[in-house]
Amino acid sequence: MGKVLIIGAGGVATVAAFKIAKNADVFTDIMIASRTKSKCDKIVEAIGNHNIKTAQVDADDVEQLKKLFNEYKPELVVNLALPYQDLTIMDACLACGVNYLDTANYEPKDEAHFEYSWQWAYKKSFEDAGLTAILGCGFDPGVSGIFTAYAAKHHFDEIHYLDIVDCNAGNHHKAFATNFNPEINIREITQKGRYYENGKWVQTGALEIHKPLTYPNIGPRESYLMYHEELESLAKNFPTIKRARFWMTFGQQYLTYLDVIQNIGMASIEPINYEGHQIVPLQFLKAVLPNPQDLGENYEGETSIGCRIRGIKDGKEHTYYIYNNCKHQEAYNETGMQGVSYTTGVPAMIGAMMFLKGIWRKPGVWNVEEFDPDPFMEQLNKQGLPWHEVFDEDIEL
Repeated sequence: MGKVLIIGAGGVATVAAFKIAKNADVFTDIMIASRTKSKCDKIVEAIGNHNIKTAQVDADDVEQLKKLFNEYKPELVVNLALPYQDLTIMDACLACGVNYLDTANYEPKDEAHFEYSWQWAYKKSFEDAGLTAILGCGFDPGVSGIFTAYAAKHHFDEIHYLDIVDCNAGNHHKAFATNFNPEINIREITQKGRYYENGKWVQTGALEIHKPLTYPNIGPRESYLMYHEELESLAKNFPTIKRARFWMTFGQQYLTYLDVIQNIGMASIEPINYEGHQIVPLQFLKAVLPNPQDLGENYEGETSIGCRIRGIKDGKEHTYYIYNNCKHQEAYNETGMQGVSYTTGVPAMIGAMMFLKGIWRKPGVWNVEEFDPDPFMEQLNKQGLPWHEVFDEDIEL
């Protein structure tokens, strides 16, 4: 019996719910819960499966979460809410004996900073409770780690250089919009860059290092070095890595708007007093920007996300590039959401499937690359995110 509770009702949760409902042989009972129940009901209407239950819950409130978990008794909670809420949901899972999966690591509300230490600290508690927690099961983090684990298992004796490359070559025909929650997106992009090299972390200015990279079916796009959370777990779990970096593409118009937003103080997370009310500028900006869930209908183009790897096999150096391209319109036609939501929501579903099938099930707190990648990779091809490999060609990095 595969009884699952999805927390969240945004674009990623919508895609995951669509895909979970399509795999009824694994997922026998589904509930979607969010702060706003009407959003959950809207997802159920879109899917057209009225066996899916919905509920209202404040994911910041451990007691509310515990009440819901004890009433519904899910085997697995799929956390597709905000990264701020990871720890409250993990606390409620421990209290109620429920397994856990998420797509993004915890970050505190009052600081634009994320690292795995807060969640890794739960390892012994989950072990002692006999519960599994699967961290970072979206695309990046998520598939990027599984691609790396697959490369290490099948194609390398030692991985030395890892570059995760993320290109969105889509056009949503908006002057400025973010592809997922604007608050999280802008916090992530405006912080300092960081990469791993020779056992140390090297810090850079925000978007300071950039170069054009050529993406399959897309062509060259200016790509910017950023810090991304999977670098932390991959550097730990694959100790032969000498350097690990993350690159993401941005159009010039997007960067110009972002620069203005920062310069006028609208990217600030420090509360200000406005006519007697405390407001956070970035949260106000989120309220006036286009909703990422509404971008899909007019979205053209595609994403391309993958890993470019250099390392040793049988004493010889090899390069390897593994990637997925996802068309925004195909994602929208299937789920009503654009490709960025699709590439995160589908892996979340597959990770939940891996757990419920007993393939990825061991007590403790784990990043996805610590499990067998093969069954997950097989499902990517079946569930709408087929992958491609390039051997021993120029990987540009």
